[in-house]
Amino acid sequence: MRDRMLAGELYQADDPDLAREMLHAATLTHRLNQADPADGTLRRKLLTELLGAFGEDSEIRPPFRCDYGYQTFVGARTFANFGLICLDVARITIGDDVQMGPNVQLLTAWHPVAAGPRRDKWEAATPIVIGDNVWLGGGVIVLPGVTIGENTVVGSGAVVTKDLPPNVVAVGNPARVIRQVEP
Repeated sequence: MRDRMLAGELYQADDPDLAREMLHAATLTHRLNQADPADGTLRRKLLTELLGAFGEDSEIRPPFRCDYGYQTFVGARTFANFGLICLDVARITIGDDVQMGPNVQLLTAWHPVAAGPRRDKWEAATPIVIGDNVWLGGGVIVLPGVTIGENTVVGSGAVVTKDLPPNVVAVGNPARVIRQVEP
């Protein structure tokens, strides 16, 4: 099932191998979320072990949650405030110098609309890409398959359902571009 998941095909998440990988991620995130806030070295060690990449001078404030960890790649000098959720069934790529407010959700997973496959617990995922120097305000939700271009600002509480170009400000549900970013 792991190969199907990584290929973006429908898979069943209760596969024993995937369950072990999720347990490993849950164990590491629990340790991260319980770590002494003053122990930045331990937090960095745990994030480096958990994530596919964790860039230099980046920070993710606990609590942090993810499905697998190894599918999340964080660039340099990126900051995520409290409560980041990365449902990283597909790859999540977060660029350099990204800022995320509290309670941001990056959700790659999706489920079939048809009743039968949903009942049978099939799901799939589509990657998310967050470009360099993006700012996601508090409570932003990014849905599967979305790419957000560099320098873009997404206002608090926005739900990003489709790609956003570089150098814009977007707000609302669904997020819509309201203006260009000033140089």
